[in-house]
Amino acid sequence: MAKKKNIEEKNVEKVEKKETVKKEKEKKTTNKKTDDNKKSLFVRFRIFCHGVKSEFQKIHWPSKYDLVKYSLATIFFVVILSLFFYCITTVFELILKLFA
Repeated sequence: MAKKKNIEEKNVEKVEKKETVKKEKEKKTTNKKTDDNKKSLFVRFRIFCHGVKSEFQKIHWPSKYDLVKYSLATIFFVVILSLFFYCITTVFELILKLFA
């Protein structure tokens, strides 16, 4: 019987520890939210602008050569596809005229 009581006491202690850990985590997350709300609008705007600047520095901008190459490839495929669909349309019109 003494062993059962010890096991039960240990289980209760474990549950209590888990609950205290959860409460501490909740306190930490709520403190962060209130700290952000306490900052002035100007400070939050400065932080936002700093984040935008750092993200822009990570962008890999294409060179002029790459830009021209990709633009010509796009124009080429647009012209080819438009000719393809024009040909399909004319073929279907001829078929309809033959059977009408």
